[in-house]
Amino acid sequence: MTQTLTLRRPDDWHLHLRDGEMLKAVLPETARDFARAIIMPNLVPPVVTGAQASAYRDRILSALPEGMTFTPLMTLYLTEQTDPEDVAAAAQSGLITAVKLYPAGATTNSASGVQDFDKVRGVLETMAEIGLPLCVHGEVTDPAIDIFDREAVFIERVLDPVRRATPGLRVVMEHITTANGVDYVASQDDMGGTITTHHLVINRNHLLVGGIHPHYYCLPVAKREEHRQALVAAATGGDARFFLGTDSAPHTDPNKESGCGCAGCFTATNTLSVLAELFDRQGALDRLEGFTSLHGPAFYRLPANEERITLEKGGPVSYPSHIETGEGPVTVFDPGFPLHWRVVGA
Repeated sequence: MTQTLTLRRPDDWHLHLRDGEMLKAVLPETARDFARAIIMPNLVPPVVTGAQASAYRDRILSALPEGMTFTPLMTLYLTEQTDPEDVAAAAQSGLITAVKLYPAGATTNSASGVQDFDKVRGVLETMAEIGLPLCVHGEVTDPAIDIFDREAVFIERVLDPVRRATPGLRVVMEHITTANGVDYVASQDDMGGTITTHHLVINRNHLLVGGIHPHYYCLPVAKREEHRQALVAAATGGDARFFLGTDSAPHTDPNKESGCGCAGCFTATNTLSVLAELFDRQGALDRLEGFTSLHGPAFYRLPANEERITLEKGGPVSYPSHIETGEGPVTVFDPGFPLHWRVVGA
């Protein structure tokens, strides 16, 4: 028996599009279903000024296939040299929607990130004054801290002190992976938390049991099953602090499968099918629209999309195992279970 579900067109509040040939290949995978996305600025070199964000936005829009509608929501990469006046001007013109904090060395292309938070105090204070959100990659990079504990330690050592020192700063803790992160966001005002598709599906066993599975390797790394369950409860529970940020991150297969493989799961192609399956299993289909389409715009003080999309439940849905790019093949995330929901139209 066919079942249908109509939602406001979703947004993705954490997306990697890369640049050049990779951008041209992966952008349609998002624009097919999503109206807007927060675009990550960790290119090489990173997007650190308003002028660079404007140029990157132009490249994204030039790569958008004819007939598709999509709005890239640009961000700036926070460095210790970031100019508060440039940030304020870019925000007030509508060019940028947020600033991204990468602790130096935390993830892909994060070498230019922040080491001394006192050096970005002026930028954070300016952002608090104008209401511009700070998106944070929530991990410490202290080599003495176990990689599975880095998110919890970041909350204690960095995130909570920064927020206390900067009253009014609006923060999104991105790609939460632990119950610690869920609990912290749920206890705070002026905070949001994004949850990825893949962290709702995989735990660390998926990465390591039966061999190393490089296409499940991401940063923050997947955690224990108890943490995955906490993420599912947060995503499906209806709390408006939590919303979708896929962190869809394309890397070519040779770069994923090498002796030092890149971190990232490419989920843009099948995210809505995976999410509908998960929410259906939880008996929470009535809350899917909030997670994908309403909570994020509310936090960012943007209108929800008026356009609708329809998903249909029926026989098993298949997706390609790879997409081809001008740089090489990119593997599409495999949730490891059958999918029965597909987007059938706007």
